[in-house]
Amino acid sequence: MRCGILTLSDKGARGEREDLSGKYLIEFAKAQGWEVEIYKILPDNEEEIAKTLLNWCEDLKLDLILTTGGTGVHPRDVTPEATKRVIEKEIPGLAEFIRYISYSKTPMASLSRGLAGIRGKTLIINLPGSPKALQEIMPFIKEVIEHAVSKIKGDPSECARN
Repeated sequence: MRCGILTLSDKGARGEREDLSGKYLIEFAKAQGWEVEIYKILPDNEEEIAKTLLNWCEDLKLDLILTTGGTGVHPRDVTPEATKRVIEKEIPGLAEFIRYISYSKTPMASLSRGLAGIRGKTLIINLPGSPKALQEIMPFIKEVIEHAVSKIKGDPSECARN
């Protein structure tokens, strides 16, 4: 699976904060045998985020894009808005599942506005900007990601689990 990791953080983009979330996602992806083809840190700028997502879907034709950061309620948090501009099909259940995993850890999970969706043959998932949250979430959604990417690519096998 070819993937891209996109960190959204004003401070990270200015070099004022180390990107621990992006680094965690890179290591997690590699541990699954996923190929991390591109990694980038951008400021919280809706236009720039949407342009990058579109480029990674249309030009790089990645299978998976994991974004981290910019999903909360701060005025600069615009990742969901940028993602909504790019996706063709929303997958609300995946975003709900990500929040569900976090609810038992913190009530602040209810403030996450992250989305998941598909553009062409690319799965895009907005994730929190917290490395701790990612450590709690990623092991639970690994199988879902792999199954979704397989289906997006046209796998005709049955989805039912025994």
